[in-house]
Amino acid sequence: MLELQKLCFEDLKTGMSEELVKHVSSSDVVGFAEVSGDRNPVHLSEHFAARTPFKTRIAHGLYTASLISAVLGTRLPGPGAIYMSQTLNFKAPVKIGDDVKVVVTVEELMERGNRARLSCVCSVGETVVLEGEALVKVPSRDSDPSYQR
Repeated sequence: MLELQKLCFEDLKTGMSEELVKHVSSSDVVGFAEVSGDRNPVHLSEHFAARTPFKTRIAHGLYTASLISAVLGTRLPGPGAIYMSQTLNFKAPVKIGDDVKVVVTVEELMERGNRARLSCVCSVGETVVLEGEALVKVPSRDSDPSYQR
């Protein structure tokens, strides 16, 4: 589990980044299928998946994308950040047993509305499996009474 780190808009700097590495287990994929309702057999049946171009079960693309949300909501910027939008470009499959590395980097800070644009890259080894950009609204010190430094 990621340790919570709460940053306010005033704490952010362009170039700041945080990362997470997550081992993808079969139970993760089965659980995601249950909560999402996406029971495509390419995710759940080894027999079915063996006949696809992937040759084995793969994780849901949005499972991988949800790891970005884990970083945004717990580390950068952290609790209180509100997801405004996200672009996703899926580049390669994530297989059961893969270790996915998620790197989120502040690319732009917009004072109007306290918004941050962050690049998001997920990789397995040297292979980028997903990339995109997130736009988040970040609490300011003045607007967040729970902020303590």
